[in-house]
Amino acid sequence: MLISDQSVSPILVLGLGNVLLGDDGVGPALLREVCGLYAGVSAVECVDGGTQGLALLGYLGGREAVIILDAYAGGRTAGTVSILEGPELLDCAITRSTTAHEGNAGELLAAAQLLDELPDRVFLVGIEPERVRTELGLSQCVSGALPAALVKTCSVVERVLAELKAEMMILN
Repeated sequence: MLISDQSVSPILVLGLGNVLLGDDGVGPALLREVCGLYAGVSAVECVDGGTQGLALLGYLGGREAVIILDAYAGGRTAGTVSILEGPELLDCAITRSTTAHEGNAGELLAAAQLLDELPDRVFLVGIEPERVRTELGLSQCVSGALPAALVKTCSVVERVLAELKAEMMILN
C-alpha cells in the first residue's frame, strides 16, 4: 500500500490504556517517551488513544504501518516486553476487554481489517501487567520495563522507516 493522502503520516504510533487502572496505563506512558524521540519526524504520528476503543478506527486508514503500545496479558512474567506482528497479532484471540477500554486492540484491528482500513504492517509492543486495578501509576516491574519497551518500539519504527525509504527508492 502506498500513501496517496500526503496529509496522513505513514506511521501511526498508538498508545492505548487507562491511566486510572495502574499498569493498564503503560501504553500512554510509553507513548510519551516515543513522542519525545520522534517529535520532528513528519513520517511518524503519535496518538494517545486512551480508552477510545473503536472510535479510533478513523486514525488507521491511509497508513503504511500502525504500532500499538499497550498492556498485553500474555501469561508471562509481569514486566515482560512482547512484540507481536502481522498475522501473529491478528491471529490472537479477540476477547472482551477486562478493562475500561471500549474495545481492546484486537477488536480495533479486526474492525479495521473488516473495513479494509488495516495497513499491511501492524505491530503491538506490549508489556505484561502486574496490576490492573483502580490506582494511579505503574507497578515497579512495569515501570522498570519501559526502557526496554522504548528500545523495542524504536527498532520497529526505524525498521518501518527504512522499509518505506527503500520502497520509495524503488519507485523513483
